[in-house]
Amino acid sequence: MIRKIVSVVGGKDAASTATYDSTNPARTHEVVARVGLADAAVFADACRTAKGAQREWAKVPAPVRGRVVASIGRLVEANAEELARQVTEEIGKPYAEALGEVREIVDTCDFFLGEGRRLYGQTVPSEMPDKNLFTFRNPIGVAAVITAGNFPVAVPSWYLVPALLCGNAVVWKPAEYAAASAHALYRLFAAAGLPDGVLNIVFADGAQTFAGLEAALGEGTVQKVGFTGSSEVGRKIGELTGRHLQSACLELGGKNPMVIMPDADLDLAVEGALFSGFGTAGQRCTSLGTIIVHESVHEEFTERFARAVQNAKIGDPAQDVLAGPLLDQKFADRFEEYLTWIQPHHQVISGSTGKITKDAPHHEFTGEGGLYYHPVVVDGVRRDDRVFLEETFGPLVGITTFSTLDEAIDLANLPGYGLSSSIYTTDPSAAFRFREGISAGMVSVNNSTSGAEAHLPFGGNGKSGNGSRQSGMWVLDQFTRWQAMNWDHSGKLQKAQMDVADITPDLEFRI
Repeated sequence: MIRKIVSVVGGKDAASTATYDSTNPARTHEVVARVGLADAAVFADACRTAKGAQREWAKVPAPVRGRVVASIGRLVEANAEELARQVTEEIGKPYAEALGEVREIVDTCDFFLGEGRRLYGQTVPSEMPDKNLFTFRNPIGVAAVITAGNFPVAVPSWYLVPALLCGNAVVWKPAEYAAASAHALYRLFAAAGLPDGVLNIVFADGAQTFAGLEAALGEGTVQKVGFTGSSEVGRKIGELTGRHLQSACLELGGKNPMVIMPDADLDLAVEGALFSGFGTAGQRCTSLGTIIVHESVHEEFTERFARAVQNAKIGDPAQDVLAGPLLDQKFADRFEEYLTWIQPHHQVISGSTGKITKDAPHHEFTGEGGLYYHPVVVDGVRRDDRVFLEETFGPLVGITTFSTLDEAIDLANLPGYGLSSSIYTTDPSAAFRFREGISAGMVSVNNSTSGAEAHLPFGGNGKSGNGSRQSGMWVLDQFTRWQAMNWDHSGKLQKAQMDVADITPDLEFRI
């Protein structure tokens, strides 16, 4: 029997106006779940429901909300293998990576359990006597969270866990092609004891979601929007929230550079480039975009890297493989377009390109029935090539060369993204010069462009985001708003900047 899932608003199933079949990209004939899609009215209603539930949730003491977060973590941990299996089945992520993704939810919950007792404000000294100043973190209200499907459970937890901990209610719209994984995560959150309406999940397409969000912002039922997805859609979300004087937390695409210095450990660099370029079939926002390799080691590095890519294991994501299929047919179609960006002046050093088939296998693997594609490495990339300047979401990595570190930094910044970056070097001065010059929100030294930890800030600049950060204590600023309070117990009106004691120095004094 085909699993059927629908939106849940206020703890009850919501109406659907259309259906979407979420399929297994490793075996596209298999329907993982039949998803009931809601319309804009349901999304707007979910935001109204969340607003009503949020008032009572905010009254729950923060340490108690922290214990609910801890329960979510324990439930996810107890269901880790099944949740990871569902992720693998629905989006084709290799099972080992899917387990790591689930582990990240647990890590996030472990971190924010403690933050329930550390939603600190400050006691601030006043410039006047008999007066005290305070600051408090208040919940924002309702957060509308819209997430992509390449990390269908980990990335949503970066929003949901801190938002709920801070006393907010949430309306979550996951990607349709990862709906079953999202629904499973929602059920785990609900089992932790969240009151009805505090967390709502709405399945809808992009147009209905945007219309529903616009209506909710107009009604004043949404005070924060969290969005993970493409730079193109993120720009539209940012424009919409700005018109309503609200802010969005935007985590968008990346064209993440890796600089290989002359003194780099090339074996280590190849390993890092292989994982960050082709893990999850290159479908991470932090996936490697362009390798910027010093001209003195270019030939040796490319030979080693090409060999590693050619020997990489691509196949059934339930097995021990580097990469499985692409996430969904729409991503396969886009990847086909990216392959047309390869020009005559480029050299494909990885072997075949395009879909893995019986006539074009990857070693013995024929990719039968799935959305499997050859990993592609393109050497000779130039700074004005589309393949250099634009994100290519999928298993495609470019290579270019540099002669000086300043040139490498310039090349790394040129596409205008600013999410993740990497440099391989044994020279500390080069590492810190790179850190200072790179526009990315995240920098790795002798490590890949992928691999965020739950207690570090995650986020990008430029085309990669609006400077907002997820994870760690920094995300608290996305889901709380500071409130200042002054308490004058002098019994009289003391006017700031006016009724202030003035101690006069003798500025003419000299020793």
